[in-house]
Amino acid sequence: MAGGAADILNGERAVVALFVSRVLLSAPLSLLYESLALFLLSACGLLVEISVEGSSAPPRFKTRPGASSGILLGAVTLPAVMLSRLIQLSRVLLEKNVNPDADVSGLGMQFWIASASCFSVLIFFCLAFQHSPKNTTFFQLKNFQTSNCGLMYMVLLSMALCYLSFTAKADSGSLPLLKFVWLICHSLASVMLIQHILLAFPSCASLGEVLLVSSGLVLYFGDALAHSLSKALTFLSPSALTFLKYGTHSEIAIVIQGVMLGLFLFPAFYKIVLWAWVHLTNLRKPEALATNGGPNNVVEISVFFYASLSFMLTTLIPAWMYLVRDFQKHPVAWVFTFVFSDPLKHLALCLYWVCVICVSVLRFYDISKHSKIERILLRKYYHLVAVLMFSPALLLQPAFLNLAFGAAFAVFLVLEMIRVWKIWPLGHIIHHFMNAFTDHRDSDILIVSHFSLLLGCALPIWMSSGLNDRPLAPFAGILSLGIGDTMASVVGHKYGVLRWSKTGKKTIEGTAAGITSVLAACSVLLPLLASTGYFFSQHWLSLLVAVTVSGLLEAYTAQLDNAFIPLVFFSLLCL
Repeated sequence: MAGGAADILNGERAVVALFVSRVLLSAPLSLLYESLALFLLSACGLLVEISVEGSSAPPRFKTRPGASSGILLGAVTLPAVMLSRLIQLSRVLLEKNVNPDADVSGLGMQFWIASASCFSVLIFFCLAFQHSPKNTTFFQLKNFQTSNCGLMYMVLLSMALCYLSFTAKADSGSLPLLKFVWLICHSLASVMLIQHILLAFPSCASLGEVLLVSSGLVLYFGDALAHSLSKALTFLSPSALTFLKYGTHSEIAIVIQGVMLGLFLFPAFYKIVLWAWVHLTNLRKPEALATNGGPNNVVEISVFFYASLSFMLTTLIPAWMYLVRDFQKHPVAWVFTFVFSDPLKHLALCLYWVCVICVSVLRFYDISKHSKIERILLRKYYHLVAVLMFSPALLLQPAFLNLAFGAAFAVFLVLEMIRVWKIWPLGHIIHHFMNAFTDHRDSDILIVSHFSLLLGCALPIWMSSGLNDRPLAPFAGILSLGIGDTMASVVGHKYGVLRWSKTGKKTIEGTAAGITSVLAACSVLLPLLASTGYFFSQHWLSLLVAVTVSGLLEAYTAQLDNAFIPLVFFSLLCL
C-alpha cells in the first residue's frame, strides 16, 4: 500500500498539485465556476495519467523514449494559465473601478475552450488505452471501467459548470447554447489534431507535451477561424456571432497570427499544389523527382517550394488579413513602416541581435566540433544568449520584440521544413548544423529544442499584452529558462551530489542554485523596471512561491521544461 501511494504521489504530480492549489486559492468568488472546472480537470488528468501509465501503450502511439506520460501536467497547464490571467485581469479592472465582465468575457471563453480541449483529449486517451492490452486481466479491466465511470462523471459536472458560467455571464450578443456548440467543435478538433501529431511525428514528444501543443494550436487558430466565420456570416446574425471573437488584437498580433496561419497551412497547401503539378506532368509520385529524376528535378522541386511559400506569404495570407481582419495594408509594407518608424532604435537593436547571434553561433558550433564540453552545458549557453538578446529589448522596445519573436519563429518553421523535406540547397546544411545541438528530447524526424526555447521566452511576453500589474510576468520565460534553468543545470552537473530521486539526474544543489539565481535576477530587474515607469506590485512572498514551484518543477519533471516551466512561472507571477 505504501509503495502504491508513493507511486501515485510522485514528485511531478506533487509539484502540479502545488501549482494548481496556488491558482485556485487566488481565484475570487466571481470565478467560482472556472475554479471548480480546473479542479475537476486536475482530478481527471491524474486519473487518466495513472490509468495510462498502468497499461501498455498502443503500437500506433510511439512517445518520446525515457519520458513519463506527463498527461496531468499537459492537461492543467494551459487552462491554469488562462485562469491566472483571468484572476489578474479581474483584479486590475476592479482596482480601476471598471466593469470587468465585458473585458474578461473573451479571456473567459479562451479558458473554457482550453479546458474543453483538454477534457476531450483525456477522454480520447482513456478510451484509446483501455483496449490496448490484449492480455488484460479482470482486475485491470475493472480498474479501467472504474476510471472511465469517474472520468465521465467529472466531465459531465464540468460541462454543467461551463453552461452555468455561460448562462450567468450571458449578454445580448452571445447565446450559451451557441457557445457550447463552439466548445464541442474545438474539442473534436483537438482530438483529431492530437491523433495526427502522434501518428505523423512518432517518438518526438510525450503525451503531455502533445496535449499542450494540440490544445494551444486549436485555441490560437480557433481565433482565426472565429474571425473568418464571423466575417462570413455577419449578414445572417451579427449579434449572435460576437462571442466567437475572443477580444481585440493589436496590429502586431494580427500580422503574427496571419503569418503563423499561413506557415502551418503551408505543408497541406504545398502537397496539394505539388500533387496537381505532378499529375499534370504525368508523374505518378512526387518522390520520383528526387530519387529518379536527377539533379535538375531536385532543383525544380526546390524552386517550386520557394515559389509556393512566397505565394502563400505574399498573396494568400495578406488577402485573408484584408478580407477577414480588415488589415488595409500589405503586411510586408506594414512591417517596413513599423521598423522605420523609429529607425535608430530598431535598426540598432537588429544590429545588436545579429552580432550576438553570429558570435554565439560560430563560437558554440566550433566548440561543439572540437571540444569535449558536454552537449547539455553547451546548449545552456544558448539560454544565456537569450538573456543577452531579449532582456534589453523587453526593457526598451517591447513592441518591436513582439514582432521580432514572430519573425524568428516564422524563420524557424521555414528552416525546419527545409531540413525535414531536404530542400536544395540548404536542407543538408541545416540538418548537419542542427545535429550539433540536439539532445535526447529531439528525434530524427523533428528538432524541437530551438522552437521550445524561443516560444518559452516569447509566450509570457505575448500573453502579457494589455492590462498587466505584474511587471515581472513578461520576463517569466527569460528568467526561468535563461537564468534559472541554466544555473540549475551548470551547478547541478558540476557540483551536484544530493539527488532528488534515485532514478533522476537533477540535484538539490542545482535546484537551489536555480531558485537563488532567479531571485537575485529579480532583485536587480525590479529597480530597472521601476526606473522605466512600471509600478511595483509584486509581493516578495508571492514571488518566492512562484520561483520555488517553478524550480521544483524543473527538478522533477521529465517533460520538455522549455515548454512548461515558463508557462507555470508566468501563471504564478500573475497571481
